[in-house]
Amino acid sequence: MNNLRSHRGLFVGLVTLDLIYLADSPPGNNQKVVATDYTLAAGGPATNAAVTFSYLGNQTQLLGVLGCHPMTQIIRGDLANYQVAIADLQPTMSTAPPVSSIIITQSTGERAVISLNAAKTQANSGSIPANILQDIDIVLIDGHQMAVGLSIAAMAKAENIPVVIDGGSWKPGFEEVLPFADYALCSANFYPPGCNTEVEVFTYLSQWNIPYIAITHGENPITYLSASGMGAVDVPQVTCVDTLGAGDIFHGAFCHYILQSSFTDALALSATIATDSCRFFGTRRWMDVEESSTDKHR
Repeated sequence: MNNLRSHRGLFVGLVTLDLIYLADSPPGNNQKVVATDYTLAAGGPATNAAVTFSYLGNQTQLLGVLGCHPMTQIIRGDLANYQVAIADLQPTMSTAPPVSSIIITQSTGERAVISLNAAKTQANSGSIPANILQDIDIVLIDGHQMAVGLSIAAMAKAENIPVVIDGGSWKPGFEEVLPFADYALCSANFYPPGCNTEVEVFTYLSQWNIPYIAITHGENPITYLSASGMGAVDVPQVTCVDTLGAGDIFHGAFCHYILQSSFTDALALSATIATDSCRFFGTRRWMDVEESSTDKHR
């Protein structure tokens, strides 16, 4: 990893502890399954994106709710290992952080997830640390801390800091954040109210005057809309071991590349990073394997 930190990013949203299992299949009712592999790491869309952004050679801060429960030490240790600084919105919270249990099907790389997400750990804008945007070059908001995300997006817009929206799925309140977005990167599962097709999603997002919009489709091409029109960016094809976190990794890579490349180039380069990650189990091992060849991604 290059110790020269080129950009500063702020990632706003969910912080979880991910318990990740590799198995032949998820268990059915009243069934026990023995895993073939296991790992644990800090998780959540903004968190995984922050780790990726840091790994690619940037200074990274994660803004979310963590607290002081003993389990948070595992999260803190993982993020410290990847040089991600934490700005805790509720540092005195004593309850356990959200925990996600994830089973990866070994033959397909598909995932089954159960998680509390941030439903019980919502912070308000009054918890935002002072000067949080000082020297920040880009902001990503995943929608899991919507009140905080809205305030950050508005402040970033006022300071001409680009705002990236991680639209993994529609969350109430996004309609207030979207007017401040410069980039909306959505999954094929992102359906705002009244939208049932991709065309309707593009139309909905366009009404907020978002300059750059993209929708990912797993291993299929990324479709996008910008001032130059609509188009598609191909995604590299690999033998998939695990798709967990690939979208988050894509978003973190995009925040890196968009600061130095065109929109379509940033999409393509980010797709390569995300695809690489699918060749490995868990959300971290792709970085361990790729450590010696990181410069090819920069």
